[in-house]
Amino acid sequence: MNVGIPPHIRDTAIQLGAGVPYALKVLAGHLADDPDMGRPSGLPGILTVMVDADLFEDCPALAIGYIREPDRIEIRYVNPAPAAEPAADIRDQGREQVQHADPGTDVVIREITDAWQRISRRLQHDAPESQAALRRGADPAAITALEEDLGVQVPAELRTLWSLAAGDDGVNGAGCLPGNEALMTLDAVAAVHRQQMESQAHQDTLNTRRPEHDRITVWKAAWIPVVSYGVADRTSGLYLDAETGYLGRWSRYNEDSGGERDTLVTYLEDVADMLESPALATRDQPGLVGGALVWGSRLDATQERRWRSLSG
Repeated sequence: MNVGIPPHIRDTAIQLGAGVPYALKVLAGHLADDPDMGRPSGLPGILTVMVDADLFEDCPALAIGYIREPDRIEIRYVNPAPAAEPAADIRDQGREQVQHADPGTDVVIREITDAWQRISRRLQHDAPESQAALRRGADPAAITALEEDLGVQVPAELRTLWSLAAGDDGVNGAGCLPGNEALMTLDAVAAVHRQQMESQAHQDTLNTRRPEHDRITVWKAAWIPVVSYGVADRTSGLYLDAETGYLGRWSRYNEDSGGERDTLVTYLEDVADMLESPALATRDQPGLVGGALVWGSRLDATQERRWRSLSG
């Protein structure tokens, strides 16, 4: 069985520790002999192997995700293992068979993973401060707990994104997404969803006294907050509609901001495209202030003289 390790995964491995590339090579050999050694990750089509930190010198505990195809395996991500997830010796992994989702879901998962890895790779190369501010991926149990809190099933594409990065702590309050917006932490997602549902409950009370054509909807249960205006500024942002799969823009002040009509895939692919080809960027202009990514649409006076456009 051939095991593919894409170049950006090798780059990520080097960043995680001097012993990680060797650990990845050893795991690839094990997977070639036993393709089903991983266990279901909670993401359809992706299996995960946990690597114990004690097995290799200068190597943290790792969570390595891969997709098993009929004639090959491809490593999809290499992340430090979540603290709550105990790592196991790769020789002792169970032999559970992967339960594949429908092909459309598998495609979405791959597209999200590829787009986020492209973004992460550019941050590592050009904006290490912004890369360092990204949180580790969440384990499946944390995402399931959030589902229970929200009362909404988290779509596969959002599960995949959160398994790669579960929020952005930002640099000087600014996130790494266009407009210096930030990928929200799971705690922030729950808090904003709860706040908006309470706002809608108030509107529902008022709606009972309004004519049908004047009734106001500010939030729906299926809307999951994903991106906020800033790391600490949650006055507005983007939500993912779990029913339609499209992004929309929310605001605490209920301004009519129009529909985004992006999916999470197209949004992240557009961000990756802008970072890789800044000269062709149309939505916003990526640039750098020191080692941090700063988007041109929200430059403040203290940054203007230090800001330089990102080169492709």
